[in-house]
Amino acid sequence: MKRLIPLAAMALSLAVSPALAETRVPQSMAEVQLSFAPVVKQATPAVVNIYARRVVAQRSTPFSNDPFFREFFRNFGPSRPEVQNSLGSGVVLTDDGIVVSNYHVVGRADDIRVVLNDRREFTAQVLLSDAESDLAILKIDNAPDDMAHLDLRDSDSVEVGELVLAIGNPFGVGQTVSSGIVSGLARSGTATGSARGYFIQTDAPINPGNSGGALIDMQGQLIGVNTSILTRSGGSNGIGFAIPSALVAQFVDQAQQGADRFQRPWAGISGQEVDAGMAETLGLDRPGGVIVAELHPLSPFTAAGLEVGDVITAVDELSVNTPPEMIYRMSVAGLGASADVTFVRNGKAQNVSVDLIAAPEDPPRNPVTTARNAAIPGVTFETVNPAVASELTLDTGTQGVLIVDPGPLGARVGLLRGDVIQRVNGIDVADSETLAEILTQITGRMELGLIRGGRAMTLRLRL
Repeated sequence: MKRLIPLAAMALSLAVSPALAETRVPQSMAEVQLSFAPVVKQATPAVVNIYARRVVAQRSTPFSNDPFFREFFRNFGPSRPEVQNSLGSGVVLTDDGIVVSNYHVVGRADDIRVVLNDRREFTAQVLLSDAESDLAILKIDNAPDDMAHLDLRDSDSVEVGELVLAIGNPFGVGQTVSSGIVSGLARSGTATGSARGYFIQTDAPINPGNSGGALIDMQGQLIGVNTSILTRSGGSNGIGFAIPSALVAQFVDQAQQGADRFQRPWAGISGQEVDAGMAETLGLDRPGGVIVAELHPLSPFTAAGLEVGDVITAVDELSVNTPPEMIYRMSVAGLGASADVTFVRNGKAQNVSVDLIAAPEDPPRNPVTTARNAAIPGVTFETVNPAVASELTLDTGTQGVLIVDPGPLGARVGLLRGDVIQRVNGIDVADSETLAEILTQITGRMELGLIRGGRAMTLRLRL
């Protein structure tokens, strides 16, 4: 009578080397009893707990709980300091104490403590952070010489079905290891939290506190940084997301070169993914790719010869199906490099080389502060150019004037830092000098057309 081999044990034997896995039945009891323990023992010393603290000034007003008036009265009322604490995880990537974590864990912290697996504690400083990618690179102060660290694996070599381990500090209970598989790749626009872009999906349980922790393969190599989950209850439902190691490598490289803000290549494109209906209209044999809806005149894609209506299908021979995935591919290639872009025009595929450049400061920002005789004195603003639009994640081609500091009177009448003014009393404004001149001439009533939080709105004032 043949003895049945447990399916889980068979999976373990097949996953010893994901890249060169041999599909066969376990040949001995030793193979049946394979364990994750050696991989865990190797990797866990490089995964750290992170405790971050931030002191913020809180104002108490009668409108604090009102979602509409809270914005208008945010600068009124007594101010008192309040300490906000966050708990997360991190991964040591170099022997001199470079650590990667999530922006939402440490990005705006005043005090950061890193606790190693052996309970030693160190302070750390943020070298580089980026809210859009939800990544932050830290440097441990006075790092010891014996720092354990994880090697990065090329995340483009990861395949769906590979066994993975998630290591972190869920709910603050202490370092915990959970297992699962890679459930999906090229996930974009589906993760909760602050991260946007391209993710590796896993069913390895990830819970609050796992943020910034490691997602590793069976060789103990880092393939992703855990960032978020999809959940209705607040706990893990088996759908977790990790930021791929290829993007982490770019962050580490820029941090080591001295950058304090992540610089991603600028596309200068507005586009959308191609669905089945659009594919038929465009003459494509299947849905896929990103159709170019708008091109900025200074875009490197414009310089390479692309036009509105073209469908971008691949970057560096890797398929792209959403705008975030395309930006991810460009970011992995790196600023200053060039990318081989495949696009379809009139049913024919073409290849071009696109230079990966930073968003240009053209026209200049030209900061201006309104004078005392202006309709709203003491407001500081600057012209929105491609660099500003990229920082604010505005649509390509957005024009207007960014409010850098509303000043005391501007805040009182409802202006907020980050507002983009596009019209004043029906007159379009595209640069700071034009707005400053208009504000010196207006008396009585004023109507401002602006963008706030990605939404267009109108603010009516009586002066």
